[in-house]
Amino acid sequence: MADKKQRKNNKNYDEDYNPKFRKQRKKVCLLCSDKNFVLDYKNPEQLRKFISDKGKILPRRNTGMCAKHQRDITIAIKRARHIALLPYAQK
Repeated sequence: MADKKQRKNNKNYDEDYNPKFRKQRKKVCLLCSDKNFVLDYKNPEQLRKFISDKGKILPRRNTGMCAKHQRDITIAIKRARHIALLPYAQK
């Protein structure tokens, strides 16, 4: 039991390092960074990147999009669903 305590206290971390709170890199909006990327509701392969495996629209924290482009993605996905290019739900 003493060995476990020694191992636990013998970490070579900095004083301010906390493994629970790792700083993540800021995600960059794909549409803002690449001006040639055109979002189109008629291209379902492109829109599948922004849909979960259950068919739900992924939130901004997962996609890394800015608010303006996340709204555009949502509208494009809903249009594609309406004309049956994308399913509403997947099994």
